[in-house]
Formats: sequence, structure tokens, C-alpha cells
Amino acid sequence: MADTTTRLDIDLRFSLGEPRDDREPLVGTVTAAGLEIEVFLSEPERFLHSHLTSLADLRTVAAGLAERSMVVAVSGPDGVIVRMGAVRAPLAQRMVTRSPHLRLGTAAAVSSLLKHWRQPPPPEQRLQLPPTTPFPLVPTVSRRIRKHVTTTHYTPGSGRPRLIFVVGSENWDGQPPREFNLLPENTRIGSGADADLRLDGLDLLHAEIRHNANDEYVLIAHGMVGGGSSSAQPEQGLILRTGARIEMGRWRMGFFREEYADHGRPYGGRLGGELSVQKPQPDRRSRRD
Repeated sequence: MADTTTRLDIDLRFSLGEPRDDREPLVGTVTAAGLEIEVFLSEPERFLHSHLTSLADLRTVAAGLAERSMVVAVSGPDGVIVRMGAVRAPLAQRMVTRSPHLRLGTAAAVSSLLKHWRQPPPPEQRLQLPPTTPFPLVPTVSRRIRKHVTTTHYTPGSGRPRLIFVVGSENWDGQPPREFNLLPENTRIGSGADADLRLDGLDLLHAEIRHNANDEYVLIAHGMVGGGSSSAQPEQGLILRTGARIEMGRWRMGFFREEYADHGRPYGGRLGGELSVQKPQPDRRSRRD
């Protein structure tokens, strides 16, 4: 049954060559208007003796195209070489290719390739392509792909966790606000000489931001800390989320971390990969803003 929900419109021209190859570059086109893709190569024999012409791989590609009611026709100067996908191959060809989805083209085009197959070119003259590039290209139009739910977390400490100093309209000089990138393990904030972030007017050790084993950044308050992080406790601390405000003395800062690495909901959470291991969540009914 034909797939009536998919349509391909392609008009691509390309050229491939090697820097140290004296031959003219291989040129080709890829066109489509519907479910049939036509690929033309000026010198298809240059793809011989490579991973791109493995018959087993072609059978796999052809079967995938047939499932999507698609056809890919590869041709050269001598005519159509092969049609693969939603085609009907003669019984004699099926016995050779071992696939009902591969139909050989004109005798002139196929015999021309067989001649070149018996006389492989020197290794330095073979067209080199990235080994992971499939050919022909199969569009990812499957609607039955199984998607695995994962968290948005990347690697521990990623997302450039940082503090951005707040500036107001009265004291802004037109320059970007000051930023401080948090240290990988522990960031000490205060006015002491051993503070990582030294701010005048604060206690010698006013607060710490610790990077814990859960890849969270936790604010530990030793002095008065206000703003959106006023609930930070000396022992338990407060997990920082992007946009959290921190006020210490006359200093106003905001915590920011790129979205892909922020574990806070809605980025991570139950729909982001926790599965059966659920972190404790505050009771919404008792939440106070």
C-alpha cells in the first residue's frame, strides 16, 4: 500500500573529487518529486570495491525503502543501473541478488560496471568517502521509531553554571554585567583573602556553592543571604536553579546554567529520565511564595 503521507521534493547537484587526483571530479544529481528518488552519477564505476556497493548493505537499504513505499533509481551515462525499494524484480534477478526489492537496470549499464569490476583501479585513485555515510541516502521518514526518554543532562558540571551580577537602570554604564563561573567542586564567597569570589562588605566566608554528587549546585549560607534563596540553611543548603536570585549585603546576583544541563523541572524530572528513582519533591499544597 502506497504511503500517501510522505512526499519528497529534492533538487540536488554535487561534485566529489580528491585533491591529489588528476581526474575530473565525479558529478551527480539527486532529484525527487513524490516517493521516487533518482540518483545520477557521471562515473558510477568509481564507487566500485567500496563499502558502498556491498550487496548485503544494498539489500538492507532496499528492504527499508520498500517498507516506506519508496524507490531509489541509480543511473549513469549508460542508463539505469539499479532500482531498489518498492519494485518488482524478476525471478531470475531475485536468485542473483537474493532480494525482491532490487531490480537491475539496462544491460548496457550493468555490463559496463562489470567490466570495471574486473579491473579495479589503484587504491590512490578510488574515491574516498566518509565510512559512515550511507548510499543511497535514505530519508528518516519512519513514524515507528522508538524514542527513548532521557534526561536533558549532558556531563557533570556542564551548562556553564555561573553567577551574573545584577545591574539596574540607575547604575548601568552600558557594559555587559559581570559574570563569575563557578568552580568545579566548591566556590567560596566572602571578603576573606582565601575566598574564590571576593566581595567587599561581606563576612570573611559569607556563603559557599557546592557541586554535589547529583550534579547539583547547592548554596550554603554562613551569613545573611536573601533574595530568591532566602531559605538556604547552613546544613542543608538550597539547590540552585536557573534564575535564582542571591542577595548578600549590597551585592545582587542571579544563578544561571544552560537549559540542557539544568536538572530542574520541566527540563529533567519524572518525564526526563528519573523513572523509578524519584527525588523528593516539595508538597505543592504547603508551598509558600
